[in-house]
Amino acid sequence: MTPLERAARALCRLDGHPENATMDRKPLWADYLPEARAVLQAIREPSVSMLSAADRHDKRDASADAWRAMIDAALAEG
Repeated sequence: MTPLERAARALCRLDGHPENATMDRKPLWADYLPEARAVLQAIREPSVSMLSAADRHDKRDASADAWRAMIDAALAEG
C-alpha cells in the first residue's frame, strides 16, 4: 500500500466511513485521493524545525533533497 493510499484511507476513516466501504463497486477511500495528494504536496517542503532535526543526522541540503525526493516518489506512486 502506498503512502498516498494510506493517507486516503485515513481521511476516509476520519469521515466516519469503514475502510472497506464501496460506492459503485469502487472503494470509497479512492474518493479521498485528491485530498491525500494535496496534503503530500503541502508537506513537500520540510520546515525549519524538521531541517534542524535532520541536521543532527545528516547534511541539511542532502536531508531536504532526500525529503522532497521521498514526497515526490510518494506522489508518483498514486
